Formats: sequence, C-alpha cells, structure tokens
Amino acid sequence: MGIFSRFTDIVNSNINAILDKAEDPEKIVRLMIQEMEDTRVEVRAAAARAIAERKEASRTLKALHEEADDWQAKAELAIDKGRDDLAKAALAEKSRARTAIDALEATRAALDEGLEKLNADVGRLEDKLADAKARQEALLARHETVSRQLEVRKKIHDRRIDDALVRFEGFERRIDGLEGHVESYDLGGRKDLQQKFSDLASAEAVEAELQDLKSRRARRVSENSDAG
Repeated sequence: MGIFSRFTDIVNSNINAILDKAEDPEKIVRLMIQEMEDTRVEVRAAAARAIAERKEASRTLKALHEEADDWQAKAELAIDKGRDDLAKAALAEKSRARTAIDALEATRAALDEGLEKLNADVGRLEDKLADAKARQEALLARHETVSRQLEVRKKIHDRRIDDALVRFEGFERRIDGLEGHVESYDLGGRKDLQQKFSDLASAEAVEAELQDLKSRRARRVSENSDAG
C-alpha cells in the first residue's frame, strides 16, 4: 500500500503537513509523486471507461427513442385500421421503451456527473503533482547545496586540524631546542643556578669552620703563654 489509499486522500492532502512530519522529505516526495502518477493513470483509465459507457448509453438511448417513436406510429396505424388490440400492444411496447429510456437517461446523467467530478479532481491532482515535483526539485537542490557546504566544511575542518598539528609540532620543536640549549650549558662544566647556591652554602660552612679553628688555636696559644 502506498502513502495514499484513495484518490480523495491525494487531492485533499496537505503536502506541507506531510513533509513537516516526515523524517526523510526527499523520500516522501518521491513516493508521493509515484503514487500520484499511478493514481493519475488509474483515474484516466476510469474516465476513459466512463466516457465509453456514456457513448454507449447515448447510442442505446437514440435507438430506444426511435423504437418508442416506431411503436407510437404503429399504435396510430392500428387505431386507423380499427385494430384496438394491436394499438394496445404497440402502446405497451412503447411504454417498455420509455421505461428503458428513463432508466438509461438516469444512468447517463450519473455518468455525466461522475465525469465532471473526475475532470475537476484530475485538475486538482495535476496541481498537486506539479507542486510535489517542484518540491522535489527544491529539496534536491537544497540537498546538493548542503552536501557541497558539508564537503567544504569538512575540508576546512581538516585543514584547520592539519594547521593546528603543524603549529603544535613546531612548538614541540621549539621546546626541544630550548631544552637542548639549556642542557648544553652543562656540557662545558658550567653550573646552573641551583648548583651555585649549593656551592655558596658549602663555602660558607667551610669559612665558618676555618674561623672556629683559628679561634680555638689562638686560645690555646694564649693559655700556653700564661702557663710559662
């Protein structure tokens, strides 16, 4: 079963509402167009059959009118000849023909009404079909545009990533260079700042110990002099 189950569903449908609810508008429009085109073929086939039936009904009506007129003439002839019995029989046949004429005229009127409605509905269907095809072209154009934009965005995104990676790699190389430059100072025996402070602390300790030793030596010499 297609999107539409009956012809009236198509001609009374709201394409905008259908597309608003659709997850894949392109697919829905494509299916709608296919359904409409298939329905148009079926409707035209039905209209062709109705036209053929109307023509056949018109031919039959013409023959029945001629038959009724013929029985009317025969009834008049029978009366002129004094044959009331034949006149009654002829009038009975004329009545049968008139009954058939009335029924067939009702049928033809219904066919005319149906054809008129079909003609109006086919016009509405053609409008719907043209609208759907226009929507399809617009959706395809939008899809193509969005696809191109997405491709461009991807390329730009990829290029930005590449640029960022290049900049990061350059930054890493700069850091490596700076670290190498710092380490190069140690190769010649030059000491870094921390080492200098360590050496300074050591020198102060040695100097303090030297002064203490001198003081103790001086006191000892003084004590020996006093004892002599």
